[in-house]
Amino acid sequence: MKILLALIKKEIKQILRDPSSIIIAFVLPFISIMIYMYGINLDSVKITMGIKNDDNNAEVNTLVKSFGHSKYIKSIIFDNQKDIETAILRSKIKGSVIIPNDFSTKLSRGQKADLLVITDGSEVNTANYVQNYTLSIANQWLKTSKYKSNMKQPLISTEVRTWYNPDLNSHYFIVPGSIAITMTLIGILLTSLVVAREWERGTMEALLSTNVKPIQIVLCKYIPYFILGMLSVAFNVFLCTVVFKIPFRGNYFILFTVMIRSKLMENLTSSFVVSIRFNKVPLWMISASSLDTYSPILQLEILIGIVPP
Repeated sequence: MKILLALIKKEIKQILRDPSSIIIAFVLPFISIMIYMYGINLDSVKITMGIKNDDNNAEVNTLVKSFGHSKYIKSIIFDNQKDIETAILRSKIKGSVIIPNDFSTKLSRGQKADLLVITDGSEVNTANYVQNYTLSIANQWLKTSKYKSNMKQPLISTEVRTWYNPDLNSHYFIVPGSIAITMTLIGILLTSLVVAREWERGTMEALLSTNVKPIQIVLCKYIPYFILGMLSVAFNVFLCTVVFKIPFRGNYFILFTVMIRSKLMENLTSSFVVSIRFNKVPLWMISASSLDTYSPILQLEILIGIVPP
C-alpha cells in the first residue's frame, strides 16, 4: 500500500508539473462550452424585415407599428418594392411584408385580406421564422383591431404549454449534449496520454525494472486521472448550471453515478471500440436526446452498448 500511495503521489505531482493534462481536463471543455454557448445559436432573436404599406388606413398603420414593437423583429420602412428586392439580395434584410392598398377594405367587408411576405429562400430556417413571425403578429393585431367583429370564431381553441424549456432556448439542449461528447473525448485523451508520455520519456522501462507489481502500475495511473476526470465533469456542470444559468432538472447523484461508471469504463478498457460501446448508454442519457427519435436498429445498438463485444 505504501508503494501504491507513493506512486499515486508521484503521478499527482507529474500532473501538476505537466500543463497538458490540466489543459485537456479544464481548458478544452471550457473552450468547447464557450463555442456551443456563444458561437452556435439555433434561436432567432432578432430578424431584420422590411415593411411596405400601400394602405393609408389609420388602423392598418397600427399593424405596421406592431412589427416594430416585436422583440423578434427589427422593422425597416420602405416606399419602393425595388428597394426591398435590392435589400434582400444584399442580405440587409431577411424578408419583407407588403400590405396591399385594398387590405383594410377587404377586412371591413369581412373578406379574406392578403399580405405579401417575401423571404430569402437561401436560408430556410430564417425564411420559416419570417413567415411564422408575420403570421403571429398579424393574427394578434387582428384580434385587437376594429375588424375583430368580422372574424370567424374558431370552433376549437388550442393553448400550447412547453414543459422543461418554456422559452425554447436551444442552448438548454446543445450545451449539455456537447458535454457528453467532450467528456468522452477527454477521458480517452487523458488515458492515452498517461501511458504514451511514460514511453516517450523512457520512464516506463525504469518503472518496469523495479519490484513494483503490474497492478500497482495500473492503479497509480488510473486513480489520479480518474479523479482528474471527475473534477473536469464537476467543473463543466458548474459552468452550465451556475455560470451560464442552464436549469438542471434531475438528480446530481444519478448524474455523477452515470459519469463515474463512464469514467471507470474509459480507464479500465484499453480498446477504443470497447470503451465507446460501454459508454453508449451514458452518452445517450446525458446528451438530451430521446431514444424514440432513433431508428429501431440504432435503438437496439444503443441498448446493446451496455454489454461489451
